Amino acid sequence: MEWGSESAAVRRHRVGGERREGPAAARQPEREAATQEPLLDARGGGGARTRKRSPEARGGTSRGAGTGLSEARAALGLALYLLALRTLVQLSLRQLVLPGASGHRGEFDARQARDYLEHITSIGPRTTGSPENEILTVHYLLEQIKLIEVQSNSLHKISVDVQRPTGSFSIDFLGGFTSYYDNITNVVVKLEPRDGAQHAVLANCHFDSVVNSPGASDDAVSCSVMLEVLRVLATSAEALQHAVIFLFNGAEENVLQASHGFITQHPWASSIRAFINLEAAGVGGKELVFQTGPENPWLVQAYVSAAKHPFASVVAQEVFQSGIIPSDTDFRIYRDFGNIPGIDLAFIENGYIYHTKYDTADRILTDSIQRAGDNILAVLKYLATSDMLASSSKYRHGNMVFFDVLGLFVIAYPSHVGSVINYMVVMAVVLYLGKKLLQPKHKTANYMKDFLCGLGITLISWFTSLVTVLIIAVFISLIGQSLSWYNHFYVSVCLYGTAAVAKIIFIHTLAKRLYYVNASDQYLGEVFFDISLFVHCGFLVTLTYQGLCTAFISAVWVAFPLLTKLCVHKDFMQHGAQGKFIAFYLLGMFIPYLYALYLIWAVFEMFTPILGRSGSEIPPDVVLASIMAGCTMILSSYFINFIYLAKSTKKTMLTLTLVCTITFLLVCSGTFFPYSSNPANPKPKRVFLQHMTRTFHDLEGNVVKQDSGVWINGFDYTGMSHITPHIPEINDTIRAHCEENAPLCGFPWYLPVHFLIRKNWYLPAPGVSPRNPAHFRLLSKEETPWDSIKLTFEATGPSHMSFYVRAHKGSTLSQWSLGNGTPVTSKGGDYFVFYSHGLQASAWQFWIEVQVSGEQPEGMLTVAIAAHYLSGEDKLSSQLDDLKEKLPDWTFPSAWKDQMAYLVFSVS
Repeated sequence: MEWGSESAAVRRHRVGGERREGPAAARQPEREAATQEPLLDARGGGGARTRKRSPEARGGTSRGAGTGLSEARAALGLALYLLALRTLVQLSLRQLVLPGASGHRGEFDARQARDYLEHITSIGPRTTGSPENEILTVHYLLEQIKLIEVQSNSLHKISVDVQRPTGSFSIDFLGGFTSYYDNITNVVVKLEPRDGAQHAVLANCHFDSVVNSPGASDDAVSCSVMLEVLRVLATSAEALQHAVIFLFNGAEENVLQASHGFITQHPWASSIRAFINLEAAGVGGKELVFQTGPENPWLVQAYVSAAKHPFASVVAQEVFQSGIIPSDTDFRIYRDFGNIPGIDLAFIENGYIYHTKYDTADRILTDSIQRAGDNILAVLKYLATSDMLASSSKYRHGNMVFFDVLGLFVIAYPSHVGSVINYMVVMAVVLYLGKKLLQPKHKTANYMKDFLCGLGITLISWFTSLVTVLIIAVFISLIGQSLSWYNHFYVSVCLYGTAAVAKIIFIHTLAKRLYYVNASDQYLGEVFFDISLFVHCGFLVTLTYQGLCTAFISAVWVAFPLLTKLCVHKDFMQHGAQGKFIAFYLLGMFIPYLYALYLIWAVFEMFTPILGRSGSEIPPDVVLASIMAGCTMILSSYFINFIYLAKSTKKTMLTLTLVCTITFLLVCSGTFFPYSSNPANPKPKRVFLQHMTRTFHDLEGNVVKQDSGVWINGFDYTGMSHITPHIPEINDTIRAHCEENAPLCGFPWYLPVHFLIRKNWYLPAPGVSPRNPAHFRLLSKEETPWDSIKLTFEATGPSHMSFYVRAHKGSTLSQWSLGNGTPVTSKGGDYFVFYSHGLQASAWQFWIEVQVSGEQPEGMLTVAIAAHYLSGEDKLSSQLDDLKEKLPDWTFPSAWKDQMAYLVFSVS
């Protein structure tokens, strides 16, 4: 056999001739070549592509000799390997509290916190402005704080303030809108040394809930944890160096209003140097640190040093701050309006029942409360006794790379150190590949060609894999079987995961049989390992160049495989893909694959429930199939070489195709129902019912149209298709039609999510007559010296109202008395103002200025106001009750009444 100086065509031709003449004719030349040429250069410098040898000369190293890697053993081994790693991940996630880390006298007591939690949730849903929120919950909090004050150590001083702020701000969340609040409630407690303190750390939770939900996880459990942390710190004999301010805010679900009122208006706010925000995006489990900063790496170090049960990831931070997840927390308010750094934590497990009636205290494990309390107490105590808090501005620059290792400990280092590490890893890869490529040309020509072709084949396999699962997902969506995996996650793996893996194996098998027909198995295994290493190295360079801390993942996926390759290379060259090589290879991949599965769990844990409430416009199967394909590409990358080392892949492809096909047929037949009312593990469909009356006025103020009905929204892609069989009158004949000339299509949107939900239904019903009707009127209209029209309005009504404005052609809103004075448009060009008030609020008065250009258009401005009755008797109606009674038990209906009025104004 000759080195690769021969052309591929010549080698193929010669091998073909040898095959035609038979083994005997080729035996003598091959014996001579066998003494001159190794199968592969064991030093990695002569990675030349080699032709197949005849059976006598293969020495057990060629795939055709019957001594290649067994397909069954390889497939089963890799499957068991990934399953074992997944089991380790699952065990780490179930270990909520580390043994011996809590439960000592004088430390956080989860039983006491649970008692607080059960009392708060027993009050029921606590919407801002309701007596349950403004009176009952506030009284309970003050009562418990008073008891803690009585027990407190004389070293400490406790001050309590009930704040009722009024204010306004604009935010770019959900496409952008403006918020106005009046007389909402904050309960603020300051724990400080007896002689006072100049600096403080803030702990924040919210005790209000969304309508129709007891809000145990979001966010009563956090307030319960804070009460217990307050009790432990107040009764402790350990002196504090700084103050700890506990903010129990009563209007977070009103899009962060109460935190804004505190940080912009409360006199204690100026002393705050850092904060911890406690939130929820799920029910129980581990609380994840998913945001820190901005910058201020010392805060991450504080968490790393103090937290007893760490669970943190810079990956979650960069994903959340990218805007992919349609959610926000009080962290934004403290960061943007208070210019204060902080730590954002949230429960993320079981998001299926987040913001539903199932979010009850009994679903939150005591160990979840214990671990959260241990962590919050430890970090607050660390910050309140730290010298760094007072001089935090000195440590504000720089970002941190941080991630926990299976919840055992956190690794954290500055991002600039991470960049140095990343580029060192890149240089190691450059040296590794460069050593092969810088050999004499006659040794490297074929390696370079095969490497580039293999890279193209790998990219093609990934691309076709993605296209395949997307075709399946689109078809499933078109036939109305979306979300079949919502209640059975394994369906997504069997449908999209198997399809993705099968397509990758199929493409590489074709390449192996048709293109690399004359190359040895070990040579191809070497080439495709190098290709995977190169691809991950490319990601590492790109992410590092972009300044993303997430690049550490790529560094792990380059460094450990490279070290593994260097360790097993000699054995691989001598003995091929035997048991010892496979064992050491999989052992070397343990860390990158274990951490990848750890992150993949978090991705699906967060995104799968979100896809059940992401609106009618985003096909969830397309999103999930894309994520599944991406995960498959990552996990398969360093196993692609096994396709070339194995004797065959037919059985594996057949098995995967069979599983995919059977699952596909079952999904198409509707076997897997998306929702569940199982009390132990409910996964409900969210349905919003708004019984409303709309009144449209013309320029003269006359009523030109009035209608009433129940406006129905399903918050997922399936719409009402699963509900129509149960309630036949809810069908496509009553689909709601957009009022083109009215802002937001003429419907009473509670928040500006109209761009996410374009499919809704309008079931005619009698009008609503609340006991506290809303009133909206124009107080004055005047022309300003700068030739604009100033309109002043007054509105009274329930605790929640929405104000919409559409400026007609030729007119624009130049300024108003809301937010910072500059009108902010929502998606679609209309203006949206979210209003809420607590108890005993005065009439809402505000003004807007309209600038008219060119000819004055007829009806230069259309305004509308929607009054939302979210609590009390005005919330109820017999029509809503009847409809809720008809809905199947696997739905979660959230219902209330609305009044809506549209008015048109022009320049007289």
